[in-house]
This record gives sequence, C-alpha cells and structure tokens, in this order.
Amino acid sequence: MPVLTRLLLARALRGFGDGFVSLLLPVYLLHLGLRPLEVGFVATATLAGSGLLTLGVGLRGQRLQRRTVLLAASALMAFTGFALAAVHGFWPLMLVALVGTLNPSGGDISVFMPMEHATLAEDTPPAKRTAVFARYSLAGTLAAAVGALAAGLQPLAVQATGLDEGTTLAASFALYGLLGIAVAFVYRGLPRHQHTASPAPTASALGPSRKRIYVLAGLFSIDAFGSGFFVQSLLALWLFQRFGMSVEAAGSLFFWTGVLTAFSYLAAVRLAGCIGLVQTMVYTHLPSSLCLIVIPFCDNLSVVVALLLARSALSQMDVPTRSSYVMAIVQPEERAAAASVTSVPRSFASAVSPALAGWMLTASSFGWPLVVGGVLKVVYDLMLLVMFEKVKPPEEG
Repeated sequence: MPVLTRLLLARALRGFGDGFVSLLLPVYLLHLGLRPLEVGFVATATLAGSGLLTLGVGLRGQRLQRRTVLLAASALMAFTGFALAAVHGFWPLMLVALVGTLNPSGGDISVFMPMEHATLAEDTPPAKRTAVFARYSLAGTLAAAVGALAAGLQPLAVQATGLDEGTTLAASFALYGLLGIAVAFVYRGLPRHQHTASPAPTASALGPSRKRIYVLAGLFSIDAFGSGFFVQSLLALWLFQRFGMSVEAAGSLFFWTGVLTAFSYLAAVRLAGCIGLVQTMVYTHLPSSLCLIVIPFCDNLSVVVALLLARSALSQMDVPTRSSYVMAIVQPEERAAAASVTSVPRSFASAVSPALAGWMLTASSFGWPLVVGGVLKVVYDLMLLVMFEKVKPPEEG
C-alpha cells in the first residue's frame, strides 16, 4: 500500500474516532456528574496535552523516525480510549485528558500531525501540494462526520442492548481505543528508516524561516483561541442547553456540517488556484465568522441550524490551504518543526478558551462563547491578510 494511501486511511480512522468522541464526551461527563465548567476544564486539558506532545515531536522531528513516532502515538490513542472507559472521577479524567490523544474539537490537533504533514509535503510536487492536503483533510473530516452520525445512535444502542447509558457510553470510548490499535496496524507498513530530513540534523529545527513561522504561529493562535470557545463538544452542550436538542439530532447536524466542510476542501483547491492561498484563507473565513456571531441572537432552531450549515461550507476552507502554505514557505528540512510550531501555539491557545466557554455557559445559555470566538476570528483574518498577502508560495511566484 503506498505511503499516501496509508496516511489517508489512518487519518480517516482517527477522524471517525474524534467525530463520535467529541460529541459523546459532554454527554459522558455530564452523566458522570460533572458540571459544564468541569467539562470545559477537561476539554482544556485535552488540548493542552496535545500541544505539549506535538511540540516535542515537531522540534525533534529531524532526529526521529516517523514510523516509530506514529506507532507510539497510536499506542497512546489506544490507552486514552481504554482509560476513559475505566475512570470516573474528575481528577483521573483530567489526567487522562492531559496525557492522551482525545480531541474535543472534532478536528486534527494531535501528535500525529507534524510527521504526517512533513511526509505529505516531501512526497508531493509543489503544484499538487494543496490538492493532496485537501484529500488528507477530506478523509479526516468525512470520517469525523460519519463518527458524529454514529454517536447519535448511542440512545438506540441503549434500547437494543438493554444496558444502561453509562455502560454504552464507556463502550464508545473503548471503541476509540480499538481504533488506536487499528491505526497502529496501518502505520506498520510505513518505511522503517524514514526520517523527516537528512541523516545529519541541523543544530536548530527552524532555520531561515524562523521569524516568518513565529509570526504565523502567533496569528494562528488568535484564530485557535477563538475556535476554542465553540469546540464541537461545547457547541453540542450549548445546543443541548439552549434548545434541548437530542443527541440523535446533534449527531445528524454534525454529520451534515462535516460533509459540507469536507467537500469545501475540494472547492478550496480550485479557489486557491485562482486567487491564491492567503486570499482563499481570508475571504472564506470572514463570512463564516460573521455567521457565528449572529447565531446566539437567533431564537429559532431552524435558523441556527441553517447558519451552522452555511458556516461549515466556508469556515474550514483554510485548513488545507493553511497546511499547504506553511509547508511551501519553509525549507524542506524545516517542515516538521514548522508544522509543530504553527500548530502547538494554536493548541495551547485553544486550550484556554474551553474553560472560559464552560464558565460562560454555566452563567448563561445565551451563547456568548460564539460571539467572542467569532469576533476573535475576524481580527485574525484581517491581520493575516495585511501581513502575508505579499508572501507568495513558489507556485504563485
């Protein structure tokens, strides 16, 4: 099986697990007796832990074999699922969230990412790089959408098996652990001695592109801090609180938002070929952020669902374009570090806001997290356009 096919398959398996876990996580934690504020803290711990792991892997990427790192990350994914199924107290859950691979956003903020991005960039010609990253994102997002739909079947599992809700929820996290084992089998077929760079590593993981990458990392952190206010787990919690939405309905909603997001990646490739990577990132992101700001002011659930769907068709078109852009404007030997340095501050920034969002949702069901998050993302879009509009990747030269 080709390397690209293995990476797409592994991304899809992980996406499926992230999709149903991100939706069932708040249900599970509330069932265990946690308050919305504590749910926010658990989400914060997952993002902070992922950030630390991703930073360590990215900065040492020149010295590490990709296959070894990815297999170790798969083992950690399996541990995360089985541990969550077994522990019930707030502090044990916080510990598992901190050291594990759980992802409450339904996206891909994980220790797997630096090695996979570096591999994709090195094995792809510049002219096809954005399209390959779009396929990579498409595989993960479509699988996450199916995972969210599967999460909506959890009440049916209770009826069909006769088990109580807590047991079926715990079994869902055990399934996440089994997916980690399946991902490990996929990674086993990767080349054994594949490094992220030449055998003789440089003293610094980032070289001439250091300043540019640090600025991008700061900008991406503003965007991620805004996104952390409405990670999928907390958005589901808000829908449960504000409109009394059922888990089945939420699963269907997140399935269709995921489908729209997935196919928007393909549109992003064509749009980027016409107007450029940075312009695609900004001009699609701005209207999606405005939709987000408007949502809390709507009392009609149908209007809210329509705005969420419209946002989903636009908001993630910057995902493959952002990944492609970062890989394009750095040297090949800097790619693993660049992927890590631009994603880890995002992870740390997004780790702060879920706790704040949990506090806001405890105080009010209005939806202030969506307003605050949307405004922050608008600020990010404008700053990115001003600072990087003239920094072109080679294919736009």
